[in-house]
Amino acid sequence: MTKYILPFLLFISTVTFSQGYQIQINLELAKDKDVFLAHYYIGNIYIDDTLHLDASGSGIFKGDTLLPQGLYKIYLDDKNHFDFILGADQNFTITNKTFASNSVEVKDAIETEEFISYILFLNNLKKESTELQQKLKSATGDEKKDYQEQLAELTPKLHRYWERIDTDYPNTFLTRFLMSNYVPILDISTVPKNVQENDSLLLLAKFQYQQKHFWDNFDYTDERFLYTPLLKPKLETWFTKVLYQNYDSIRPQIFEFIENVRPHKRIFQFAVSWFLNSSINSNIMGIDALFVDLAKTYYLSGDAFWTTDESMEKIKENVLFLEKNLIGKTAPDLTLESFEGEYINLHQIDKKITAVLIYEPNCSHCKVFVPQFYDEVYQKYKDKGLEVFAIYSMDNKEEWGTFLTKHNLFEWLNVWDKDHLSRFKISYDARKTPGVYILDENKKIIAKRMTIEQIAGFLEHNLN
Repeated sequence: MTKYILPFLLFISTVTFSQGYQIQINLELAKDKDVFLAHYYIGNIYIDDTLHLDASGSGIFKGDTLLPQGLYKIYLDDKNHFDFILGADQNFTITNKTFASNSVEVKDAIETEEFISYILFLNNLKKESTELQQKLKSATGDEKKDYQEQLAELTPKLHRYWERIDTDYPNTFLTRFLMSNYVPILDISTVPKNVQENDSLLLLAKFQYQQKHFWDNFDYTDERFLYTPLLKPKLETWFTKVLYQNYDSIRPQIFEFIENVRPHKRIFQFAVSWFLNSSINSNIMGIDALFVDLAKTYYLSGDAFWTTDESMEKIKENVLFLEKNLIGKTAPDLTLESFEGEYINLHQIDKKITAVLIYEPNCSHCKVFVPQFYDEVYQKYKDKGLEVFAIYSMDNKEEWGTFLTKHNLFEWLNVWDKDHLSRFKISYDARKTPGVYILDENKKIIAKRMTIEQIAGFLEHNLN
């Protein structure tokens, strides 16, 4: 959702030019009122200028330097505002009798004029689509077929409009803005017959084609896209839906993207920050490794010039707690004391699968998770190659014993580190409990941070 940051935030452009902007405003509904000129920036809207209109609803926004090209807004209040493209021409007039998009008139700025015309075209196209879909509900026979053909023609009609703007106004931001919405679709007739006739192969071909051509019409190195609401959702779609959700597949693509935008400081800052946050917050197992890579490459190296000391400390902390327990790494070895007073070495456990479980009895989630894990997972798979190295993370043996007795948890390996000498809380990121790490027979981490259902499914596949 777009966040309106009005009216207190000002964005001060660092770009200087030899001329300024002058935008004449004529708004009948804003007579003798304050209006704002604002611009989009990633997911928010920021004010550039404030103007008190005269008794006729007229006034002039002006400044000594040109504004960054992008999508802008004339804003009176929550119910009265409209958008327009600000291109190379920044000395022009906007007239609007109602604040609706279909009543905007522009003079002396061709990109802005054409954008308003495009909005009208788009609205008419949507209206036509709605009417045809409504007619389809009761249509039959040839009439139904005719409506379906008309609906199918609407998308090509939109594409022809974009192509016409591209031809008439090449190298303008208007053209880039409109064409950025176009992602080529695989022409099925160009793929081999055996692929066409196989649903799985055809789906894979479409997926691979989309991956290859996703950015064809969107120049993500163009900083003007920061001044639109387009870049962030485009990036989100690419990262979460277009790229194959696997660390080894995602990593090279992300680093290539970042290095491509490195010369463009604003986009470089946005991209690195966005990928860093998205990787640490991802629900996809193993993507935290991307966070560690990004943090080390761009933040701990000093390349992230925008980072505050507070943010840097948090990033360093996350790297410290994550880097030793990433998927694919050999699990940090531990030799911990059992409840009975013996010492047990993790790496000497001779089982096909070892689960490292970290918990504390007073954790509300642990109270449910640990007994359920014992009853539904451990008991089912203990004779099929599973062992559990269950670490009590606190230092109260009486509390620990009470919990073990209450839930009858004595069959698996119960261990602790009363004085925290092993630093297991760092090696296995015990900031949140319960924590579960699944290790193979060579003690390589092959899964982690799973639900009971996910663990059960994983073991069903690997131990049966």
